[in-house]
Amino acid sequence: MGDQAMPVGANMASTGFKALGHARTFDRIRRRDFLALLGGAAAWTHQAGAQRSTMPVIGYLCPESPVPFASRLKAFHDGLGETGYIVGRNVAIEYQWADGQYKKLPALAADLAARNVDLIVAPGGAPVALAAKASAANKTIVFEMGGDPVQLGVVDSLSRPGGNITGVSSLSVEVSRKRLEFMHELLPTAATLAVVANPTSPTANSQLENLRSAADFLGVGLQILQASNEQEFEPVFSVTAQKSAGGLVFTSDPYFAFRSGQLAELAQRYRVPAITQSRDFPVAGGLMSYGGDFAQSHRRAGVYAGRILNGEKPSNLPVQLVTKVEFLVNLKAAKLLGLEFSPSLISGADEVIE
Repeated sequence: MGDQAMPVGANMASTGFKALGHARTFDRIRRRDFLALLGGAAAWTHQAGAQRSTMPVIGYLCPESPVPFASRLKAFHDGLGETGYIVGRNVAIEYQWADGQYKKLPALAADLAARNVDLIVAPGGAPVALAAKASAANKTIVFEMGGDPVQLGVVDSLSRPGGNITGVSSLSVEVSRKRLEFMHELLPTAATLAVVANPTSPTANSQLENLRSAADFLGVGLQILQASNEQEFEPVFSVTAQKSAGGLVFTSDPYFAFRSGQLAELAQRYRVPAITQSRDFPVAGGLMSYGGDFAQSHRRAGVYAGRILNGEKPSNLPVQLVTKVEFLVNLKAAKLLGLEFSPSLISGADEVIE
């Protein structure tokens, strides 16, 4: 599955984490990566302040906190670099972090809009893009998301987004049904599979409709569970384990993706086979993941931001579709669950963690 981006619509090293402590180890690595990414900040802070009057400024609206977003932010910086922009040297970034409290996004977007920023970048999913469009309509906006921006009302069309907004979309939302198919292939005798959705997500209903259609085709029952905060994660796994629902399939949702370490730990504790959209899940000790390549989509958002700073109009930049989709499997997690991947699942994986 190659990296393809069509103007109309990261490969991390395999890591053998121990069965216990995956989430803590993973969090330490992400924290280290983030500190390394921003480690040079102190060296150029004074210089950037002195040049602020002539340096373009990007407002960065993020649904999470800095540490879990570190790899995405690095990819965005890489994209900016491809267009000649280096943070602290010839471009500055003002951040607004929602720290997982997505209800804060509209107010944070309005705050950025009131500042003297040249454009606003809204990465990390549909809630961020929608908040930026609603609260910062007077600013140029570059979004990054996994859903269909036309269906969600973010842009008028992919080829002609219109107005002052454009961005990048991956296929994470559209491929939710494929996760169900992978779980069914792993557990062909399971009569019922559990699905967990975030009821606050603007894409939840369309994903559940798609998953119900896939379940009918596969001939399996669905048990629909809901979780919109971290306190609701553990009950999801305990219910799945108690009712013997087979495996657990997570819908595409940024809130789930950025809590992969916690979800992996719970999957191990309750011995529940689970699949999510984010590669971070199997890297942290979870069983499987299938979703869009976030490194590519965030990097391309950086490229678009740089092109706009260089004078291109967002209305002339079609929404890019990052068509690369990653499938990861974790053999150690399967062994701990007493499961074995079929040769077809192994051969179809983009990465196998042993």
